[in-house]
Amino acid sequence: MYIEYKHQHFKEYFKLSCYLLFFSLQINSINSQPDVIVGAERTDIYLEGLLNKRVGLVANQTSKIKKEHLVDVLLNEGINVVKVFSPEHGFRGKSDAGEKVKDEIDLQTGLPIYSLYGKTKRKPSKEILKDIDVIIFDLQDVGVRFYTYISSLHYVMEACAENNVNLIILDRPNPNGFYIDGPILDLGFRSFVGLHPVPVVHGMTIGEYANMINGEKWLNNKVQCSLNVIPCLNYDHSTRYILPVPPSPNLPNMRSIYLYPSLCFFEGTNVSIGRGTDFPFQVFGAPYFNKTQFSFTPHATYGAKYPKHKLKTCYGLDLRILPIDSLQNINKLNFKWLVNSYRLSKESEDFFNKNNFFNLLAGSDKLMNLVKGGANASHIYDTYQKDLKNYKIVRKRYLIYKDFE
Repeated sequence: MYIEYKHQHFKEYFKLSCYLLFFSLQINSINSQPDVIVGAERTDIYLEGLLNKRVGLVANQTSKIKKEHLVDVLLNEGINVVKVFSPEHGFRGKSDAGEKVKDEIDLQTGLPIYSLYGKTKRKPSKEILKDIDVIIFDLQDVGVRFYTYISSLHYVMEACAENNVNLIILDRPNPNGFYIDGPILDLGFRSFVGLHPVPVVHGMTIGEYANMINGEKWLNNKVQCSLNVIPCLNYDHSTRYILPVPPSPNLPNMRSIYLYPSLCFFEGTNVSIGRGTDFPFQVFGAPYFNKTQFSFTPHATYGAKYPKHKLKTCYGLDLRILPIDSLQNINKLNFKWLVNSYRLSKESEDFFNKNNFFNLLAGSDKLMNLVKGGANASHIYDTYQKDLKNYKIVRKRYLIYKDFE
């Protein structure tokens, strides 16, 4: 019996040792994976081609090579940067969501900055481009249709095509590039928060997306842009890339970036997603929700001067309790939060904003009608699967990196 016990004990010890060894190898394998090298860092590929050229730069606070801003790197290398173009949130990333960005002079470099985010200035004019030979586009996107950097990309590509200006895209990883989901945009609901017939989570880097814009001839009059994408190294669509710089004021961390695709629908409703707090896009709630242990009170902050339900106590859900690794394994949008919130409003006519913004975010009026009609999350998900399958076929043509499936 003692021998049998020792034998059993040895077997358990052996199994445990094997498990620990396997786990250790897995950790070492993860740790030994080479760091992602973004397109901007690959200066050996694109710098020489910029010599003796007049260069325009589409950039913001994310346009960095390690800790140095791309504009400073280019100027230090003797590149003739003549103009900078800034997207939503501005060149230094300090403007509110939706706040119109003005033309200005960058105090640090003295360069003129032209806004790509305003009612009438979304596409660079012929006059502005007349002294530019090539534009470099370097923005960190988050892989979501209503994040407006891809709309700025569209209009920059269109302007380049119409004015014979070459475009170089310094590609960066898509932090939500490991899945695809959401309804396809109906072109009848085209706006700056959605220009193309793609799903909410499109599963492409900004370089791949530019290839699709060109290939599908989505630019005005089906013109095509002279395009050169400088790809990332050591990246594919299974990579969980951690952004080194927040892409905008209200996406301050990876949790907010993972939750953004599902929570942004609330921007078209009377439910707050935490703008005006220290945790935007990590909570949601409203004053009329049932009182819970968790509450928050929005107030004017950097990046949210006029938050929804300002100075009112909002009750709701604190999504900061969700483990970050569970968010890194998301493979679909969460419509339960939207459906349940509508029910908590007692199906009020005031739940959806009257300005049609919800439908622009959703890409059609179908989602609103489904929610109002009492559809559950599973039913909503089923309604767009055929369109999603067709999109995936088209997307495959333009991928630069190995896919997740």
